[in-house]
Amino acid sequence: MSSSISIRKRKKLENKIVVVFENDMKSVPVGLRKTMANDLVSAFESRKCALNRAQSNLRLFAITGGEVQVETI
Repeated sequence: MSSSISIRKRKKLENKIVVVFENDMKSVPVGLRKTMANDLVSAFESRKCALNRAQSNLRLFAITGGEVQVETI
């Protein structure tokens, strides 16, 4: 991924996820909690990249007086 997050930021996000879901994951072994947090960060990063790609491909279509004007935003 071209705009991947740094390892430091990734670890901070994983730790925050573990804290946020601490009550929900009490019955889950610690190793699996880390894996789940890593998966959530990966999913977040993937969606962020997809949205950035989609945003870079936005085009504005305007129809005025029978003419179609296309502008890349």
